[in-house]
Amino acid sequence: MNDAENGNSTFVVKKRGGKSPLKNLARTLSFLKPLLELFFSIESRIAESWVSGAFHRLYLVQWGMQPSPEFFMHKIDLYWQWRTKRYAHWVERGVYSLLAIKPGARVLELGCGDGFNAYFFYSCKASKIVAQDFDVVPLNYAKRVHSASNIEYCLGDMRTQMPEGDFDNVVWDAVFMYITEEEGHACMRQIKKRLSASQGTLSGHTPLAEYHDERWKSPKQVNECRSREDLSKLLKPHFENITIFETDYSDRRNLYFWASDGVLPFADGWESQIVSRSAATGSSGPA
Repeated sequence: MNDAENGNSTFVVKKRGGKSPLKNLARTLSFLKPLLELFFSIESRIAESWVSGAFHRLYLVQWGMQPSPEFFMHKIDLYWQWRTKRYAHWVERGVYSLLAIKPGARVLELGCGDGFNAYFFYSCKASKIVAQDFDVVPLNYAKRVHSASNIEYCLGDMRTQMPEGDFDNVVWDAVFMYITEEEGHACMRQIKKRLSASQGTLSGHTPLAEYHDERWKSPKQVNECRSREDLSKLLKPHFENITIFETDYSDRRNLYFWASDGVLPFADGWESQIVSRSAATGSSGPA
């Protein structure tokens, strides 16, 4: 009995032709490539403009009408603000925290909001992410739009309901303003407990108060970060090594940080570092 009689005719076509039917079709129609490319380029530009406009209209409704939401939908950044205003600061938090995450890491994200960073940044490396927020509205959105097999979203107040377990990384973004100084140190002790087994890294950011747009302020805010010193006072009592750095834009300034008892990104001994610079000579060489 031949392959066709066995129902394997498709396999025979692939073997005889040396290529799949789809590749053969693409080769046959290659003379149409300039026309097809022009058509799909026009289609994609129209789609891009339409999607950007749709998210702009969503932004106007969400933030131009009362009551204002408790979280910002970062797809508005992705599809409208990045394209129109060329704001890039919203991407930084995911990039800088990702630098401290090793492949296969267990990650705890506190104040995960809409789950954008957990999904688009951390889930590609982490083996497991536990993402917590105290507001059910962004959590429901995150579960609906940014779900993945290695992300677990949970509702809770990190001050009293921080998820238990050992983690390699804790991400703590824009939480400073929602806790008092005393609560902040209590949270640091709980975070340190969850990182101690692996000498893991706490990372995150906070906007400086003087540049924090009044429109984004929530009635739930009880604190403000006014300087690097404010952030340093929170981190230093709990971690041996800290790095704080700033990005400055016309409309805001952000403070980013890494804190750990282990090695921080770009420090001597960091696994991903290829070149180090001698402080004494200013020369570069292999790490």
